[in-house]
Amino acid sequence: MTRLRFFILIFCVALSIPVGYFVLRTYRSLEQEERAQLRFFAETIFAEMEREMAAIVRREEERAVDEYNYRYIPETADADGGATIRSPLSRPPDAPYILGYFQNNPDGSFQTPMAENAEMPAAELAGAVSRLRRANAVFNGKRTTEAAHPAAPPTPTVREMQTAPRQQEQRSGFADRFLSRRQKEKISLGQETKRVEEITMSQARNLTKADRKVRAPAPSMEAKTEGYRTRDDPTADAWEPAAKDEDRTPGVLAEAEETGLEEKGKLQAEVDPMQSVFLDGDAIFIFRRIAIGNRIYRQGFVLRPKPFLEHLADAHFTGQPMSRFTELRLAVAESRGAPVSARFGAPIDAPRFVVDRVFPRPFSFLRATLTCETIPPSEGRATLRIMIGVLSAIVLLGLLAIYQSARVVVDLSERRSRFVSSVTHELKTPLTSIRMYIEMLEQGMARTPEREAEYYRVLGSETARLSRLINNVLEFSKLEKKQFRLEPVEGDFREVIDEVRRIMDAKLKKEEFSLDVDYPVSDPPARFRYDREVMIQVLINLMENSMKFGKDGGERRITLRVRSEGGRMTIRVSDRGPGIPRNALKRVFDDFYRVDNERTRNTQGTGIGLAFVKKVILLAGGTVRARNNADGPGCAIEISLPA
Repeated sequence: MTRLRFFILIFCVALSIPVGYFVLRTYRSLEQEERAQLRFFAETIFAEMEREMAAIVRREEERAVDEYNYRYIPETADADGGATIRSPLSRPPDAPYILGYFQNNPDGSFQTPMAENAEMPAAELAGAVSRLRRANAVFNGKRTTEAAHPAAPPTPTVREMQTAPRQQEQRSGFADRFLSRRQKEKISLGQETKRVEEITMSQARNLTKADRKVRAPAPSMEAKTEGYRTRDDPTADAWEPAAKDEDRTPGVLAEAEETGLEEKGKLQAEVDPMQSVFLDGDAIFIFRRIAIGNRIYRQGFVLRPKPFLEHLADAHFTGQPMSRFTELRLAVAESRGAPVSARFGAPIDAPRFVVDRVFPRPFSFLRATLTCETIPPSEGRATLRIMIGVLSAIVLLGLLAIYQSARVVVDLSERRSRFVSSVTHELKTPLTSIRMYIEMLEQGMARTPEREAEYYRVLGSETARLSRLINNVLEFSKLEKKQFRLEPVEGDFREVIDEVRRIMDAKLKKEEFSLDVDYPVSDPPARFRYDREVMIQVLINLMENSMKFGKDGGERRITLRVRSEGGRMTIRVSDRGPGIPRNALKRVFDDFYRVDNERTRNTQGTGIGLAFVKKVILLAGGTVRARNNADGPGCAIEISLPA
C-alpha cells in the first residue's frame, strides 16, 4: 500500500502540470477575449461617433457655394438668373453645438445667411450674429499670423504613450490572425483632395454680392509675400492681395468675360476639403475654401466644443451598459491653447485597459479615450471553473476508487492468507485429538468400559467438528463459484431447533454454556419453506461463534428466539459476551474478516462462519444483521426469512 500511495502521489503531480498549464493558458485566452470584446465595443462607439461627424462633413460639402447668403439660387432653378429662395442656413441651427454659419470673403469681410442685412440682423438672432462677427475677426487675425493651419491632434500623455505600443501590438496580432486585408485608416471624413465644381454665373454673382460692397484694408506685408502660392496647397490658406476699386466690382465676372466662360454660362470653382481652426476656447471654425479665379472664399460653421462633447457622449455612450464600468474622456486640444475635455461614465483612477481614437480631419482636434479598471469577466470563466471543479472531482474520485479497490484487494489477500493459516490450524487440532485418542485406545489405556465410551464420544465430537469445518469450506467455495443450490421444503422449525440442540449438546456441556430457546408454546407450529440442512448449519455456526467469543464473558448463556412477525420468520441468536465494536458490526459478515483485538488473536477461527451465514440467508431471500444487546453485554445475530 505504501508503494501504491507513492505512485498515486506521482500521478497527481504529473497530471497537475499539464492541467495547470492548460488552465493558465485558458485563463489568458479568456482575458484576451475579454479585452478584445471590450475593445470591440469601444471601437464600435468610436465608429458611431465618426459616422455622425462624417454625416456632418458630407452635409456641409454638399451645400451650394451661394447657400451662405440669406437667399440663394437652388440647383433646380434656371441656370441664368433663376429665382432665389431663402437659405436653410438662415434659421437658427437645430444642433445646440453649432453657433451658426458664416462666410469669410477674400477681403476679410463677413457675411452670414442668418441675417439678410449683416449690419442690422433680426432681434432674435442679433446675439448669434454678433458672436459670428467676432469669430470672423478672430479668424482674420489667425489667417494673417498663422496662415490658418489645421488643428494638430493632441499630444498623448506619458501613460497613454506607454500603453499604446502594447495595444497596437495586440490589435495587429488579432487583425493579422483573422483578417486577410486590413482596412486602410481614414485621413479625412469627407473628400480627401480638392475638387473642381462648375457653378453658374448667377451663383457667382450671388456668391460675390457682399464682396462687391466692402473694400478690404490693404494686406499686410506677410500676406503680400504669400501671393497666390497657397492655391496649390489646400492646408496653407494664405491671404490674397487686395484689388483696386475699379477691379473689385467686376471681380470674378470680369475674369469670366476675358476667358469667354460667361458666354457658356459656367465658371470653374475649386472646392478644398473641410478643415478646422481654433478661434478661442469656446469656438472652432470648420470651413471649406472655394477658389474662383484668384479669389478665395471660406464657408463653414462655428462649433461649440463643450456642447459637442456632451452631445457625442449622450448620443453614443451614456445610455450604454458599459458606461457603468468604463470612463469615456473626450478632449479637444490645440497645439497653442488650453485643452477642453469632459469625462463621462464611471470615474477611473488606475486604468488597466485603454483605447484611444483620434478622429480624421476636419475633426482631428478631437480625441476619444475609453478606460476601464476592472474588465467584466467573460461567461467562459464560470464554465471553466465548473469544468475544472468537475474534472478535479472526477480525478480525485477515480484515484480514491483505485486506492480503495487496491486496499480492498490487499486486505482480502491478507485475510485469505490468515484464513489458510486458520484452516490449517483448525484442521490440525481435531486431527491431533483423533489420532491421540485412537492411540490411547490401541494401547489399552481405557481400562474401563466407561473410560472407553468417553474416548469414543470425544472421537465422535472431534470427527463431527472436522466434518463441519470441511463442509463449511466446501459450501463457502460453492457460494463463491455460484454453484450452491438451496433445496427448500415446508416444515416445522422446531425440528431444526431440536436437531441443533442434539448436535451441540456435548459441546455446550464441555464449554459450560446453557441454551435457552424462546419459542412460545401458544404459537402454532412455525411452518414455512426452508432448507433444513442449511438452517441447521447456520444455527450451529452462530452458536459456535457465540461460545468461541462469549466464554470470557460474565454469563455463559446463549438465547435462541424465534418469532413469526408480519409474514416473516425472525430468528435471533444472542449471547452475553463482550459484544462487537460498533465500527465492525457490518464488516463481521465480510469474507475472512475477524475483529482485530486481543481476544480474537487468542481465539481460533477461520473467518468464514458469519460470511457463510450471510451468503446463504441472502440466497434464500432473507436478511441478516448484527447488533449489540441494548439490555446488557453481548451481541445478537438476527435473521429474517420470508414465511
